[in-house]
Amino acid sequence: MKLSKLEKYFEVEKLVFHSLDLALYNVSAVVEGQEYIITDEQGERIKHHNLLQLQQLFQKVKAKKQVIRQSSAYDEMIGGPVKGNNELEVSLGDNKLY
Repeated sequence: MKLSKLEKYFEVEKLVFHSLDLALYNVSAVVEGQEYIITDEQGERIKHHNLLQLQQLFQKVKAKKQVIRQSSAYDEMIGGPVKGNNELEVSLGDNKLY
């Protein structure tokens, strides 16, 4: 879903900032129970190395809550059995530090 379309919703259930690698994030949003990856006008995934700048970019989106989500490859790295979903999701406030 394009960011411009997301901004038109009256309210979004959840804005999810995905922590991909060290300091690389992309964004998805849960709208009416469905999760969408958010893109720019050219259809490219919106990603950034600075979480605060991403929050600034999404400041017009009226989200009930914001979270940061991270998956860990720890089990695979130590040779352990592959587990199901090991995602960690933490509430994230927008303190408007940008």
